[in-house]
Amino acid sequence: ASAALPNWEQLTPAQRDALLAPLRDRWNGADAGQRQRMLSHGQRWQSMSPEERDKARRGLRRFEHMSPEQREQARALFGQMRTLSPAQRDALRERWADMTPEQRKEWVRENPPPVKPR
Repeated sequence: ASAALPNWEQLTPAQRDALLAPLRDRWNGADAGQRQRMLSHGQRWQSMSPEERDKARRGLRRFEHMSPEQREQARALFGQMRTLSPAQRDALRERWADMTPEQRKEWVRENPPPVKPR
């Protein structure tokens, strides 16, 4: 199927516009902080290796299939992991794996996810 679809350079101007229109609308509706995040994310994506991009896509698909409670737990864990050393991350992963569902809920109450920027 991908062989039948042209590279970007072979798309018509109308096809390119149709692909970019949703992004243009998001950009135009965003405030300065949101625009900066969009630009930073785009730059980060460009710097990723193909393997890193695949890993990011798999993580996003996994996140999309989580329940709201699981998403909150993932956000809380991710928020904490960003502040820890590799050894501390491993220790938290092990502790998390041994926690009961009620213990996990309590941990999230004590370590809420970071506030999502708007």
